Amino acid sequence: IEKQNGGAGMSNKLIAFYSRADENYVNGMIKTLELDNTEVAADIIQELTGADLYKIEQLEPYARDYNECIAQAQADQRQNARPELKKLPETLESYDVIYLGDPNYWSTMPMAVFTFLERYDFTGKTILPFCTHEGSGMGISERDIRSCCPGAVVKPGLAIRGSDAAEAENVIRKWLEEYRPA
Repeated sequence: IEKQNGGAGMSNKLIAFYSRADENYVNGMIKTLELDNTEVAADIIQELTGADLYKIEQLEPYARDYNECIAQAQADQRQNARPELKKLPETLESYDVIYLGDPNYWSTMPMAVFTFLERYDFTGKTILPFCTHEGSGMGISERDIRSCCPGAVVKPGLAIRGSDAAEAENVIRKWLEEYRPA
């Protein structure tokens, strides 16, 4: 987990996000991205909240090629797979608020996000989901998060068009203010 304040203290907020750079679908075309749109949005949220960052990464990442990645991710979804993750935090005990980000994969989260969510007890925590998409919005992600985290308070999510992520600071700020945890 990347700590704020140079690692000097732990925030009670965590941004856990899944992101995939390389070839992506943007504005109807395949483009190679250095930073995926979800990571761009996560970085903006970190700037606005001071939350710690944790990137959800698969032990075996999907292919760099967009079409190959799509085939792999769809196969994982059809099989309800739980890909193994690279590094997992030992605990999330000290976090009260989790900003959970991912790209929308066929109306829900990538399967690696399910792996992450099923690893911890989120009882009493507030989850603020955000996703990037190219036209499909949040899909059923909020419902799926509630199913994986029955004891959590899941606030309304923020869907950001991926191609607009870099310019989404005002939209993100408004969402954070509207759904600021009590």
